[in-house]
Amino acid sequence: MVRFGIVGFGLHAVKRLMPGFAKAKRCRVTALSRRDLQQAKESARQFEIEHAFASTSQLCACPQVDAVFVSSPDGLHRDDVLEAVHHGKPVLCEKPMAMNPQQAREMVQAAHAAKVLLGVAHVMRFEENVKVFREHVAAGSIGRPVMARADFFAPMLGSARKWINDARMAAGGPLADLGVHCIDALRFILGQEVRSVSAAAHYDSHWVVEVSATALLQFETGMLGTISVSARTPYQTYLEVAGETGVLSSVNALNVEHPPTVELRRGFDVIERREVSNAQAYAAQVDAFAAAIEEGRAFEIPGEEGLRNQLVLDAAFRSVKSGRVEGV
Repeated sequence: MVRFGIVGFGLHAVKRLMPGFAKAKRCRVTALSRRDLQQAKESARQFEIEHAFASTSQLCACPQVDAVFVSSPDGLHRDDVLEAVHHGKPVLCEKPMAMNPQQAREMVQAAHAAKVLLGVAHVMRFEENVKVFREHVAAGSIGRPVMARADFFAPMLGSARKWINDARMAAGGPLADLGVHCIDALRFILGQEVRSVSAAAHYDSHWVVEVSATALLQFETGMLGTISVSARTPYQTYLEVAGETGVLSSVNALNVEHPPTVELRRGFDVIERREVSNAQAYAAQVDAFAAAIEEGRAFEIPGEEGLRNQLVLDAAFRSVKSGRVEGV
């Protein structure tokens, strides 16, 4: 049983991580940290967690912590991960991995040098409908992929995560927070890398970061994909991959609460319709990381994958500013 300490025990930990750990079979949470020690102690009491700390270094030094889950704001990921690596603790870091590719690369290099396991929490790879997409594409069910699309919309203006509108703490608005899920899901499903990005973003008077964005991705085979994100709409996610002989699509694709249905169509005919559940995604993610620790092997989503997504994000933000196609 791997004992986790959660760094940055905020809304995400309460809403997503703790329900995931409650379903996990190979790990549990024994410690947490928050910047305010009193709040940390209150959270520990609420969730019956043994140890509460006010700093990452104290949590990482705790002998009852085998692995660290970094769930702090984006701007703290680098220092929190490096602290865990310094203590020799395997570390799973929330997405986006860092504020920029330079920080992500430093984290990867530090983990390699210390021979410490570093993973990135791209939880969508553990969702059942994303796996169905990947399996169909690999099996040739839609022929050669031609176009792909991933949308992620959410009402974020009133979010309790106030730091999302702080450019010192957030890698970006929904392009970084939601778009990185879209980028990673398409890379994973298609088994291809992004080579260039053309992006546009919209800003409003409420935030300093972007509130909506669209990016056109060109993959290594030349095929195209689009991602669209917004922080000003009702919650909605959508995934589609069109090939030469068929189309895969799924409404509610990138969520864990509402069972999505994957459809395989040829023309107007539905060849297959499969309803799946993504409810186990967060449990599967931490169990997979725990298994990698216990079995002394690589994690399915190593730091290098987070770095690759960070490079795509960086190209998208550069494109927003330049108005040009930017290479990854």
